[in-house]
Amino acid sequence: MNLLGEAVRYLNDPFNWTRRGGILELLGEHLRISVLAVLAAMLVALPVGVLLGHTGRGGGFTVGLSNVSRAVPTLALLTLFAVTPIGFGPTATTIALAVFAVPPILTNTYVGFRSVDRDVVEAARAMGMNGRQVVLRAELPLAAPLLMTGVRTAAVQVVATATLAALVAGGGLGRIITLAFAQQDYGVVLAGAILVAALAVLTELLLVVASWALTPGEKRLPFLSARRATGTPEPTASGIPL
Repeated sequence: MNLLGEAVRYLNDPFNWTRRGGILELLGEHLRISVLAVLAAMLVALPVGVLLGHTGRGGGFTVGLSNVSRAVPTLALLTLFAVTPIGFGPTATTIALAVFAVPPILTNTYVGFRSVDRDVVEAARAMGMNGRQVVLRAELPLAAPLLMTGVRTAAVQVVATATLAALVAGGGLGRIITLAFAQQDYGVVLAGAILVAALAVLTELLLVVASWALTPGEKRLPFLSARRATGTPEPTASGIPL
């Protein structure tokens, strides 16, 4: 309970937020590293996933290799970068996190495109669409939910893992945890963990809304669906509600 109280006091102090090297500055660094890593992963994984999913060639091997790469720890990549010209810092962290974010985006994009009903694809081709039009007008709208799930998974993982940036002079909210741990100030360590967890949850919620907005089809909020499901029962043919 004392640790939680110390964490709350730390988070309630405006000076800890606004000072040089404070929470707001570290939050900006954390978000910059995370956004750049996810965007870089999307630039690599989305075109490859779309191409493999559309053609169906070599997808199994590529996705399997992508899944195996998940076993490589991000910290191990950062250690390898230390002995290369990349060195330590935000660049090394961004590259390592981008590598970490590629597998879920690539896998979900490939699976999303391969799960599109082949009859829909054939119907689109029968209407005279070329390959690009089939991808953009027929396959992409149907694959969008799985594609966005991959992006959301990668983004949440990157936001949570970006705390490792502090170990290689990369900045971010992880600095709060590492500095406080070195000083054995465990209340501040808990405060830093709370900030990272809250940011990951907020990222998840924002991307859920984005996925809902970008997915084609009827837009219906979950709580409205629940109210309709529990509302007045529909009458049967005889006029008597079930």
